[in-house]
Amino acid sequence: MDEHTRDDTVGPPVSGTPTGWCANRVPSNGWEHGTLRRATVHGVRLFNSGAYHESHDCFEDEWYNYGSGNTESKFLHGMVQVAAGTYKHVDFEDDAGMRSLFETALQYLQGVPDDFYGVDIVDVRTALTSALDEPSEIDGWRIRLDGEHPTAHGTDYAYAEALEHGP
Repeated sequence: MDEHTRDDTVGPPVSGTPTGWCANRVPSNGWEHGTLRRATVHGVRLFNSGAYHESHDCFEDEWYNYGSGNTESKFLHGMVQVAAGTYKHVDFEDDAGMRSLFETALQYLQGVPDDFYGVDIVDVRTALTSALDEPSEIDGWRIRLDGEHPTAHGTDYAYAEALEHGP
């Protein structure tokens, strides 16, 4: 684990044993990269509440902690594209832009483990593929995290706002 991705305040998964977590690992409460889990939780909750721009920011900010070519970077870059593509579809009715971003997301998410940091990657890939054929398939879709579809709380919006304004 890189010290800059450690976060001992991040809790364990609600259920399951996703890639990135090990009950016997003490640093970051079992997460290989605690900051990645924190950004993922906030990003997923915001996405599921329709705050696609804020969700994008959560994934993008964390993406900068990783070089290119590793699984963490591919996952985060893919999720940036998921949020951006959904934002294009929902807020701008730009389905060509959505398709382009979703095609890129699918490329990044290729090879990412099926349950990565609690995100059901198989479901994400399935939703994106369906939306390429029929954009309305993404309407109302929510990302599954730890087997649930959590929505945002005030802390999630505050986290995203802090990213925008910096330290």
